Amino acid sequence: MVFKIFWILRGLFYKPFFGKFDLPSYIGKPIYIGNFKRIFIGKRVRIFPGARIEVVDTQSSIILEDNISIGQNLHVISGEEQTLIIGRNTTLSANVFITNIDHKYTKIDEHILEQSLVSSKTQIGENCFIGYGVVIQAGTILGKQCIVGANAVVRGTFPDYCVIVGVPAKIVKRYDIDKKIWRKTNNKGEFIDEI
Repeated sequence: MVFKIFWILRGLFYKPFFGKFDLPSYIGKPIYIGNFKRIFIGKRVRIFPGARIEVVDTQSSIILEDNISIGQNLHVISGEEQTLIIGRNTTLSANVFITNIDHKYTKIDEHILEQSLVSSKTQIGENCFIGYGVVIQAGTILGKQCIVGANAVVRGTFPDYCVIVGVPAKIVKRYDIDKKIWRKTNNKGEFIDEI
């Protein structure tokens, strides 16, 4: 726990450079932070070492709302005039990648990294759990309290209270608000088990 004192001190040092860095948040030694002023960190955000947090232009931003726990080796990138939001009370396990941009690839004789970027709204709802090694691709909207299984590759819109697994990720379970239980679903999120 002593190491967290150094992370708190690092947060205090970085605080003036961020667009917002509320206390008592802390940050372990990052690999890279790009465009500090476009990154907004709420209260009680805990970022473990190895993070790469980058905003690639002056019109984009990343918002980490309050009470977020982030495991080591997070890579999050925002660009093309989009705001990437991670909702409050969310937990991100280690080795998670989240983006709201893709490289175009349509020019077959041109290196992909030299082609333009395209962006899509990407947002993680409040109280979500993102498992180890998950990739959240551009254009993903997760509702409130979604659970994403380890190593899933996620793209698309997912409703509140669902469990998402696989490559490509699909819904396998949702919370039935009327019956107050978690129920199995087909990949469209429709309940399939009988009660």
